[in-house]
Amino acid sequence: MAYVRWSRYFLPTWKEEPAEADLPSHRLMLRAGLIRPLAAGIYTYLPFGWRALRKIETIVREEMEAIGGAELHMPIVHPAELWAKTGRLEMAGSQLVRFQDRAGREMVLGPTHEEVVTDLARREIQSWRQLPLMLYQIQTKFRDEPRARGGLVRVREFTMKDGYSFHEDTDDLDRYYPEVYRAYLTIFRRCGLATVPVEADSGMMGGSGSHEFMLSNEQGEDTFVLCDGCGYAANREGATAVKDADPDEAPQAVTEVATPGCQTIEAVAHALGVPTRKTAKAVFYRMGKKLAFVVIRGDLAVNEAKLARALGTTELAPATEEEIAAVGAVPGYASPIGISGDGVVVVADDSIPPARNLVAGANKEGFHLRNVNFPRDFQASLVADVALVRDGDRCARCGGTLRVQRGVELGHIFKLGTKYSQSLDATFLDREGRARPLIMGCYGIGIGRLLAAVLEAHHDEDGIVWPGSVAPFHVLVAVLNPKEPEPLAYAASVAEHLAQAGLDVLLDDRERTAGEKFHDAKLLGIPVLAVIGPRSLRKGEVDLERRRDGARNSVDASLDVIHSSVQDLLRAEVVETG
Repeated sequence: MAYVRWSRYFLPTWKEEPAEADLPSHRLMLRAGLIRPLAAGIYTYLPFGWRALRKIETIVREEMEAIGGAELHMPIVHPAELWAKTGRLEMAGSQLVRFQDRAGREMVLGPTHEEVVTDLARREIQSWRQLPLMLYQIQTKFRDEPRARGGLVRVREFTMKDGYSFHEDTDDLDRYYPEVYRAYLTIFRRCGLATVPVEADSGMMGGSGSHEFMLSNEQGEDTFVLCDGCGYAANREGATAVKDADPDEAPQAVTEVATPGCQTIEAVAHALGVPTRKTAKAVFYRMGKKLAFVVIRGDLAVNEAKLARALGTTELAPATEEEIAAVGAVPGYASPIGISGDGVVVVADDSIPPARNLVAGANKEGFHLRNVNFPRDFQASLVADVALVRDGDRCARCGGTLRVQRGVELGHIFKLGTKYSQSLDATFLDREGRARPLIMGCYGIGIGRLLAAVLEAHHDEDGIVWPGSVAPFHVLVAVLNPKEPEPLAYAASVAEHLAQAGLDVLLDDRERTAGEKFHDAKLLGIPVLAVIGPRSLRKGEVDLERRRDGARNSVDASLDVIHSSVQDLLRAEVVETG
């Protein structure tokens, strides 16, 4: 193994804070020369960042193979007909990039590979004797994400480890799923990250159940809830809570009341002297050519992920006032009463049926209705839980208090069942010789996002603080006066000795001031810094410093002593998280 000379290495660093970066990981990746932007949500990995990414990939490969995974590599370009057969061609919406090849065949860029791997299994798996089987890959994917942000946290082109398991029955999937769950916890722990596994919404992937692995982060784009009683943890997109109902009361007659200028729930409640929970809120969404008219208790908010899942769509957008008026509703005073037609789907949150004598819009400018009751006064095409869980709500499992936290999703695992195998006719002959659809599981980790998460969790005001397991280099050997031949020659011999011992070593042989070198050493965050200069060499010593805690000591300048001392620092630096 050879060491790397910084003077011959491509490692550009920035002193200035990048204005376009809003997360610490994004700022540090740009300043420390890990990545450079090409376009919105599309990045080049520079050599320093690529080394770290490869370290993470090695950990992932080791843990996947420990549970029987076999690595393969599938194409990023997919025939669109496969996606059409599973129904995801339209469901994926505008995030799925589509094009035609020169023969006019419809193709897509793969944001995920369920269709492709299922087609492969359809062709190759014939018998139960070939099961169970776990295949995985680490590969580039593309999703035309409309809100790319945060550097590698939300991108359009990304590197992902996606794994797929095949089973003869659900019992075998249920047996294997916890193995992947534990492997994921091990991967994140080895990367120096403490994660929170949470129940999750399967979304476009489908299936009977899933878990996400969250890194708590106040600036994270995801939110999840934790119960302080039973430990229930769930992504907020799918979390449930108790919806306390008021004492039952007899339905009263509907009456119209004037509410001039009251176009919000709060204004209406204040004007009529009722709590917001005694109102019915109207929220409109456009989904394709139809409008979804959501009726929910006034103190609650709509969870768009739950709503999309209930409606079986991924294409939801807030409706315009013109679109609302087109279905006979009055913006600001909309009511489900009298709304009907092919162009609108009325969805009632499950907080509405038990509620009594609510205040709702009158579909008349400046007026509301008192004592509106479901289903006496209006009907719904669908009744479902579409409410967003709030901080402080009661847990539906134990009655404890739910707390909402922000985080970054690092991985997602799914029990897919037969969603894809049935659609693509991927069957096998069971032990009785009958043809049955394959039972599938799916397991993803965003590798680039995992790299960003490491930096989110491991940095200080001066720069990165790498966990040794994923650090691009283990040791930075800095020569304080490289113009003098003796320090430079000795530094090179130290770097060579450490590299031959199996360590990744970067030799800072640049002609820079000591201050600049120490600044860059803090920024890069390499676990151990070895400082070699004329003064220390005259004393027969080398100065060592551990980046994580700043621990310093001077050791004898013999190569074996330096190697032993560096190894001691690296062993003590290992970050154990649970």
